[in-house]
Amino acid sequence: MWFKSSSGKQPDVTQSRQLDARKPQQKRHYGEGIEQLAENWLMQQGLEPIERNYGIKAGEIDLILQHEQVLVFVEVRYRADDKHGSGAESITYQKQRKLRKTAEHYLQKQFGNTPPDCRFDVISASGNPVVFDWIKNAF
Repeated sequence: MWFKSSSGKQPDVTQSRQLDARKPQQKRHYGEGIEQLAENWLMQQGLEPIERNYGIKAGEIDLILQHEQVLVFVEVRYRADDKHGSGAESITYQKQRKLRKTAEHYLQKQFGNTPPDCRFDVISASGNPVVFDWIKNAF
């Protein structure tokens, strides 16, 4: 190895790989909980849930809801703190493109040539307890 701990011993690489392998699952599980909280919060705001975690090879949409006559595609982002910016700031142009492609697939599959009006919203969640910032028509 190219590094040594301060005690001069080599680190146990097997153990660190095992910890790293569990981390994405823990994040995904926690993320699903945040998405559920966001969905419940949006329902309190008057939106009706249609689908969760709609995915194709191009990407995934966290929540699809109905708001009056508008179909709403929602990306949920969580940050424990704002050291690295808000969750909304982490949505890159590439992520927006993936969301659009996934939404186009959903619209074609569900509505064919007569899609409803739709928009893309972002729920930026932060803190503990979780606080939501709802950005309508985000992109």
